[in-house]
Amino acid sequence: MPAASDTRQSIIDAVLRIIGQDGIAAVTNRRIAKEAGVSLGSVTYHFATQHELLRESLLHFVAEETRHFTALADDCSDDRFDLGQAAEVVARVAGGNAFDSRHIAPFELYVQAGRDERLRAAAADCFAAYDLLATRILTQLGVPDPGRLAGVAVALVFGQQLRRLATGAPAEDLVDTLLVLMSLAPERSAGDPSRT
Repeated sequence: MPAASDTRQSIIDAVLRIIGQDGIAAVTNRRIAKEAGVSLGSVTYHFATQHELLRESLLHFVAEETRHFTALADDCSDDRFDLGQAAEVVARVAGGNAFDSRHIAPFELYVQAGRDERLRAAAADCFAAYDLLATRILTQLGVPDPGRLAGVAVALVFGQQLRRLATGAPAEDLVDTLLVLMSLAPERSAGDPSRT
């Protein structure tokens, strides 16, 4: 018999798959139970309401994304970090995520957070992790006021990812766009004391 935490995780994974495949409207307890391979009673035992299911699914995704993007940000702390390395990181972020159901689900959850303020704190946590990575990259590239521009860079990435999702545009379009923007940023010398 699986542990309660394993059952709960199976349910969350099933919710994310269902959302990615068919949207939030398709999330029903019966479908979750079938997708997760658990009893219908297990779904209601672990999650009393659909809001709780959606919130916990988003929080799980946020925790994974925060770990992933924090690790990427830590990798961007080398003083020799340059535009080529920035392009590699952007390619990993933009191109590394194939748009399967697991990666489409967060977009659905972010839209749902726009409708349900109870999900907004979890969504904000995830965007904070994206902003951290963008700030670190922009700082390493010597872009002035990187904290202020990080949100713009993140918005550009999300917009391009939505475009990829809707049109099938290649990930390289995003990398090219960001490289053009970065090439417009003034360079700082290695001895610049404002470079941290």
